[in-house]
Amino acid sequence: MVRVEREGTDRPPAGELTFLLGMGFQLVVAEFDRRVAEAGYPGLRPLHGMAFQALRGPGATSSELAERLGVTKQAAGQLVKELEQRGYVARRPHPAGGRRRLVVLTDSAERHLEVAGRVIAELEAELALRTGQADLGVLRAELTALVHAMSDGSPPPLRPVW
Repeated sequence: MVRVEREGTDRPPAGELTFLLGMGFQLVVAEFDRRVAEAGYPGLRPLHGMAFQALRGPGATSSELAERLGVTKQAAGQLVKELEQRGYVARRPHPAGGRRRLVVLTDSAERHLEVAGRVIAELEAELALRTGQADLGVLRAELTALVHAMSDGSPPPLRPVW
């Protein structure tokens, strides 16, 4: 992982919470992305993984995916088209009928999610060791409390802002 150095120390500079959260997020996502690519999934971006998570289970329409990701319907439609061309999603008739189509994950996407789950578990275990924590439970609990406090218990979509 990348370390931010400042004046002879290997600790990141103290700063505003938003910047520290942003730096931590970027570092973890970049390392996760690198490892997932090494595991056989080059070219998939974090946005793709977010879409896979949003489509887990019964799937969703493109409009529902847009809402879950906090993007426009057009952006979700482009994402679905790209993932369909790459073999990660398929469009099926909607169980309610009509013109709507249900976007569902393929076996390729499910395999990717299994690999990604192992990668993130390994990365979290390594981070716990590197930070001297038995696990990241305290950090997870604090961040969960922050999200609940800021969102009135209903977390907002995780917008792909990178």
